Amino acid sequence: MSTVTSPTDVLERVTRDTLPGRLVHLAHSRPDDPALREKRLGVWEERSWAGYLEQVRATAMALLDAGVQAGDHVAILSENREEWVFADLAAQAVGARSVGVYPTNPEPEVAYVLHHSQSVLVVAEDQEQVDKLVAVRDDTPSVRTVVVVDPRGTRDYDDDRLIGWEEFVARGAQLAEADPDAFYEHIARLDPDDACMIVYTSGTTGPPKGAMLSSRNVTVTADAGVEAFGYQDDEQVLSYLPLCHVAEKIFTLYLPLATGATVHFGESIDTVAEDLREVSPTVFVGVPRIWEKMHSNVLVKVQDASRIKKALFTFFTERGQKIAKKRHDGETLSLLDRALWRLGDLLVFRALQERLGLRRCWFPVSGAAPVAPELLWWFHGVGIPIGEGYGQTECAGASHANPPGANRIGTVGRSLPGIECRIDADTGEVLIRGDTVFLGYLHNPEATAETIDEDGWLHTGDVGEVDADGFLSITGRMKDIIITAGGKNLSPEQIENALKTSPYIKEAVAIGDRRKYVSALIQIDADNVGNWASRQGITYTSFADLSSKSEVVELIQGEINEVNKTLARVENVRAFRLLSKELHQDDEELTATQKVRRKTFHERYGHLIEEMY
Repeated sequence: MSTVTSPTDVLERVTRDTLPGRLVHLAHSRPDDPALREKRLGVWEERSWAGYLEQVRATAMALLDAGVQAGDHVAILSENREEWVFADLAAQAVGARSVGVYPTNPEPEVAYVLHHSQSVLVVAEDQEQVDKLVAVRDDTPSVRTVVVVDPRGTRDYDDDRLIGWEEFVARGAQLAEADPDAFYEHIARLDPDDACMIVYTSGTTGPPKGAMLSSRNVTVTADAGVEAFGYQDDEQVLSYLPLCHVAEKIFTLYLPLATGATVHFGESIDTVAEDLREVSPTVFVGVPRIWEKMHSNVLVKVQDASRIKKALFTFFTERGQKIAKKRHDGETLSLLDRALWRLGDLLVFRALQERLGLRRCWFPVSGAAPVAPELLWWFHGVGIPIGEGYGQTECAGASHANPPGANRIGTVGRSLPGIECRIDADTGEVLIRGDTVFLGYLHNPEATAETIDEDGWLHTGDVGEVDADGFLSITGRMKDIIITAGGKNLSPEQIENALKTSPYIKEAVAIGDRRKYVSALIQIDADNVGNWASRQGITYTSFADLSSKSEVVELIQGEINEVNKTLARVENVRAFRLLSKELHQDDEELTATQKVRRKTFHERYGHLIEEMY
């Protein structure tokens, strides 16, 4: 039996209004229940809530020993793993602020975040990340300590800031043993309305901004989600989206610390498909690209199946969508519909759900960016009822979501309890107000004043509509709206998402502002198009060579023709060009969240755009 020792009077003063406070209470009420599982060398290793608290406590004491003070910034430069959440919660516990840095960020972007936040300590995952920190040392003078989780390859580095994680935490454990009350006293003194974390925005239109979130912001968000959806203490979660992103923080930190759910960390981002099958999560969040990739992989693999399997798959997925739409519209299913659904589940859906690792998932969510309704209908048609949610970093990540069993496709759902939403009558902008609205942008009062008005409304920059039942639909970004030469207002995201339902299109950028018609620049999906080319007997040597093949151009034209049938005439893509290279963050074409930097994109590919007109 695990035990957690702490002074009773201090425990009584540790409120549940902070994430570290919630960890303390869970560790005392459920010490032996599983909190975290991490896969190492093919084996899932389990850590209890008591063990979770023990690690956070030791890390917090080590941070204090390293000179970290209340109000300081502690950066984390790592893939998702246990040490990420230990460092995050430990920083919060001592009154500091955690700062996530995307591990995919190149050196200049790492330097920007560390310098802007004036981080004093960085937790770095391995040699790859340490090399970045060494390279930008002169640009990040505030960094005094670098704690290396996996120090292999860094032992001989001539950098006096480096210390191994095990040594660092061992020192903290000694200090915790010597002064058992200190950790709890720090948590008891925390003010829930102080900033506890800095989450940097994706930076699609300029340098990333550091959004300051308070403990109250995140705990209110968690409690609203639990109240709205009935999130339970036995939920199973797979943590795989970058923890720098507020969407993953919701499912890895906010909600588990509100209920006691178990979080799983896989071996790497490359093993997500396998990890999904092994964990079979009950709750799963995916950005549109994840759902698009799942969909396209399934369609491509079906092409290699036998004729009978292909016919069964096509019949039941098409029939499944029709049945799903009847349910969505509240129609009574006929006996034939119910019988076909059960037969489809037996012959197709069940195996597909298990293959994707989503058989047990009662709450599949799509968030962080708009997703094509056609894609959602396909998943609903195979028994995976994805609901779209909505939120921003500036409102702690979530303000709206579709409830399980009552999805309204084409909307992002109703606002969560305690959150107000209205549409600006003049601009159509979505406005949010409530305890989840952030404190402001770090070192940027001007941007803060532009984002939160005097009445406390958060100006999201999104254009939307709210129906009579309170369901919100997002129709575009205010800055991204295409106004054609004919005066029509179009959302490029809706066109782009429709194009990306094709398994052969990985990225699409719609063009058309002040133009006579809509065009698009397309990046093919190298894996799926390559597979198609091999089946057609088409040889190629590189991505550029594959993209230039006339047969591939014809393939994509056919896909665009099919998509155009689903779009309004004015939205039809009349011309396109295939990119000769894959878009990449290192080339400043994508953000760390894989969103297109539109300004850079238009500058770099302006010649292709002009060709189309």
